[in-house]
Amino acid sequence: MTVLVTGGAGYIGSHMVWELLDNQEEVLVVDNLTTGFEWAIPEGVSFIKADIGDQEAMEDIITNNKVDAIIHFAGSVVVPESIENPLMYYQNNTGNSRNLIAAAVKTGVKKFIFSSTAAVYGNPLTEGPISENAILNPMSPYGTSKLMTELMIRDTADAHDFSYVILRYFNVAGCDVKGRTGQSTEGATHLIKVACEAAAGNRSSMKIFGTNYDTPDGTCVRDFIHVGDLANAHYEALEYLRNGGKKFTANCGYSQGYTVREVINTVKRISGNDFRVIETERRAGDIEALTANANRLMTRLDWKPKHNNLDTIISSALNWEKKLPGLKKTA
Repeated sequence: MTVLVTGGAGYIGSHMVWELLDNQEEVLVVDNLTTGFEWAIPEGVSFIKADIGDQEAMEDIITNNKVDAIIHFAGSVVVPESIENPLMYYQNNTGNSRNLIAAAVKTGVKKFIFSSTAAVYGNPLTEGPISENAILNPMSPYGTSKLMTELMIRDTADAHDFSYVILRYFNVAGCDVKGRTGQSTEGATHLIKVACEAAAGNRSSMKIFGTNYDTPDGTCVRDFIHVGDLANAHYEALEYLRNGGKKFTANCGYSQGYTVREVINTVKRISGNDFRVIETERRAGDIEALTANANRLMTRLDWKPKHNNLDTIISSALNWEKKLPGLKKTA
């Protein structure tokens, strides 16, 4: 049987494809290539350019390719953009997911893994790592669009023979340690990606958005998880469903926070490039501090991270950033 990866030509999706291939799985990628790259899909992997919001097309794709599990990454992920254009996010993240879920139910796919986000929590009401039982109070249309999809998945599982895992990502960073794929998005907003672009000379400077937060150095605090560890967490989730698991929601992080300044200084140290950093006003929707309580993921799925080290994360991202211009020229 085949594992369908939506958004498999994108950043996290392409890492998932490699994780599945490393485990000798049959993989099908569906991506509309809005932000993904066809060259990021490994040679020999089946690929169909399609929109997951087209329910009839997805039903045909699932049936014709004997799909028995779906790992759903496709969607929009930029918080400020979601505030400027909320309806696009409710369409791309919520409406399209609704149609994909309906296609899964119609065709009898019973195993579904969803790419969610820590943005569903909003600004935590308590200090320290946040657990899955925290109040869900998203502060942006991005977070709300993901939470709405979580609720649809939950309700679908109550009404149908449908099992799921929802993984709430904190800050995904780094690139495949073997150099096979990486974050290639044009105009990316992820902190480590942006800092590595500046360090590699692919942008002239970068910005810090807000320096007056109630944190050790005034900048936001984030929990960064290496994308390779995240892909492996999805594979453990797939095995959980294959072994009879019914429903599971978990945070994906390391329970360790770093400030924006700490990250930038680490990129400068590893790269040896003291690139220009501009301090500016806070962005709407940014949360002061957010770290994961990842105990549920580690204990219930027996997930063991391999790359829990900021230097490792940044080094892999820098290596990819140096390689990326050549890949774009040959694509």
